[in-house]
Amino acid sequence: MNSLQDVPLVAGRLLPLMEQYPVVAFYGELGAGKTTLIAEICKQLGVSGAVTSPSFAIVNEYLTQNGRIIYHFDFYRIKDITEAYDIGYEEYFFSGNICLIEWPERIDQLLPEELLQVFIQVNPDGTRSVTVQTAGSME
Repeated sequence: MNSLQDVPLVAGRLLPLMEQYPVVAFYGELGAGKTTLIAEICKQLGVSGAVTSPSFAIVNEYLTQNGRIIYHFDFYRIKDITEAYDIGYEEYFFSGNICLIEWPERIDQLLPEELLQVFIQVNPDGTRSVTVQTAGSME
């Protein structure tokens, strides 16, 4: 992902993987493009409303045009792991619905064993590199 023009392509490549791995963890520094990529994924899945980072709510729920539920998490502002317990994370993560997670490193021990990991790295020239890993094996 070198520019915003690449975001639809990256999102499109992730969609088939998400059929097998509905829980997707997005890693990257602040401003790397996690929310931008998640918004494009939601758009390609048929979410018509605005997709914004749930920084203060922790989780947003979106509905696709065909009635599929997508959960979007942002754990950046949690103070400790009990906040994830308080929202009932397991009901979301193990629901079978798509769960898109920003700042998953804050709740590492709660993540399911099988998930898709998306690493967005900002390169010195400002471009982005995206690496995808599924359930511990490189894709």
